[in-house]
Amino acid sequence: MISSQRMSLRARIVLIVLISLAVAVVWVSNEALTRHYTEVTRSRSEARIELYKGNLDAELQRNEVVPLLLSRDPLLIGALSSKDYTNSTQRLISYRDELPVAGLMLLDVDGRVVSSTEREQVSSNRRSTPYFVNALRSNDTIFTIDQTEGGGTEFYYSRKITNQTVLLGVIVVKVSFAQFERTWSNPDAVIVTDSAGKIIISTEPRWRGKTEGEALALMSPASALEQGTPARAAWDKLPSEAFAFGDDVLRQESDFKKGWKMIAYSPYASVRERVNGWLALEIMGFAILLAATFYVISRRATSRSLFFQLESAELRNLNEALRREVSERQKAEANLQVAEQTLAQSSKLAALGEMSAAVSHELNQPLAAMKTYLAGAKLLLQRKRPEEALSSFQRIDDLIERMGAITRQLKSYARKGGEAFEALDVKNSISAALSMMEPQLKRREVRITRNMPREPVMVMGDRVRLEQVLINLLRNAIDATKATATPQVDILLTTDGSDARISVRDNGPGVADLDKLFEPFYTTKAPGDGVGLGLAISSGIVADLGGRLTARNGSEGGAVFEVELPILGDNAKQTSTGVEAAE
Repeated sequence: MISSQRMSLRARIVLIVLISLAVAVVWVSNEALTRHYTEVTRSRSEARIELYKGNLDAELQRNEVVPLLLSRDPLLIGALSSKDYTNSTQRLISYRDELPVAGLMLLDVDGRVVSSTEREQVSSNRRSTPYFVNALRSNDTIFTIDQTEGGGTEFYYSRKITNQTVLLGVIVVKVSFAQFERTWSNPDAVIVTDSAGKIIISTEPRWRGKTEGEALALMSPASALEQGTPARAAWDKLPSEAFAFGDDVLRQESDFKKGWKMIAYSPYASVRERVNGWLALEIMGFAILLAATFYVISRRATSRSLFFQLESAELRNLNEALRREVSERQKAEANLQVAEQTLAQSSKLAALGEMSAAVSHELNQPLAAMKTYLAGAKLLLQRKRPEEALSSFQRIDDLIERMGAITRQLKSYARKGGEAFEALDVKNSISAALSMMEPQLKRREVRITRNMPREPVMVMGDRVRLEQVLINLLRNAIDATKATATPQVDILLTTDGSDARISVRDNGPGVADLDKLFEPFYTTKAPGDGVGLGLAISSGIVADLGGRLTARNGSEGGAVFEVELPILGDNAKQTSTGVEAAE
């Protein structure tokens, strides 16, 4: 079954790769072939437009000579001199039949048509026409373009006729380029614009006399080419999509003499036909390859089907084994649920044991102090000193109240409560903690140094819980100096304007693993000296008070514990300090 799946996956991958390769090859071929045949079409269009320009230039040069030859005709000169035009019209008609011109006119010095190949023009006055006026002003042949009232364009060559120095008249040759327009219309749509941008020669009659933009708005080049497409573009800016859908033409522009421009619009339908021919061959080849691939895959699928039939019995056996395994797993899940319930009950018992250990740890210090005070009171009563004994009893009463406060604050610790917060002076809390530690300090020769500001350092917190933290830190410092010859504990209280920092420093060996120091039940003391809850509880208390408890090893040895609490109000500033020493 796994082998069949793998073969199917490989077959799908082969098909996807083959189809992707076919698409990529067709796409790249389309782009490359389109660019190639477009370049070929553009080159051919350039060659044709150069040919068109050569034909038009040759025609202009040939027609330019005609007025010069006619201006020297003795018959025409004699007719203008004698004003006898009986034979001049016939003479012009004979010239028109011999020369490739549209018409000839002979004008006298007053601009009156005295002879013409078009008899209806005889006797008309052309005195104000440009070809007459410009011919009188020049000694050369004049080329003039005249726009007719219907929007058409007429071309004239004119030259004045003189007899020695006497001006007799003007010979006018009308030229037609219709034969070129008919020739150019297949396969291109061609226009020629003058220096003002007006179309003077066009294969589309409706374009004459308009600018290129006006002409294209009237009729698109593709329509003029009878392709029925609506757009135009320069050949070098055509996207491949335009060639794919056939909605554009190639535009080729070339400058001509006299400030004219010749513009040709060429169809590129042949480009698409050639490209599609090659693409069809490529697609056919990939189709044959795809069919062969399907055949190979089908043959392999048939082989795998026979293989699967042979393995059907084994699969049934495996299916039965799987059902048995599912049943066993269901039984295991039932046993797992029972185990989870047992584990939950064990977790509850562990939490109860942790709370019991915490209560035992926190009450151990006051009980030890009470035992010391009771022994002292007993000794004082034996010595008949009841007043001093009353003082010890008063301290025992204070310790009892403190034990009650500890049990209450342990409940508050369990529910993260802070309803007992009040404004308190940190200096008083330090003094109270030292007073609580007085019995232990008397049993051991530990030098206690206090360094605190003279002004009160006010914070918002729980007095009992803050004293509890300080007692835990002092007790740990005293225990850390057991192996030191001259034990010493320094208490430093400083402020920086926003926080109050209480530092408890000893000259013991320091702490080896600072990362685990605040984890519950982690301790560096000997068995029986502690359970590792003091620092964990103290860290939680300081966090509830809005501060933090940190530990580090001093640069000169020993451990340094720092309690940072936010100062209440803006008036507490660090001031000069006094140093008190006690042993």
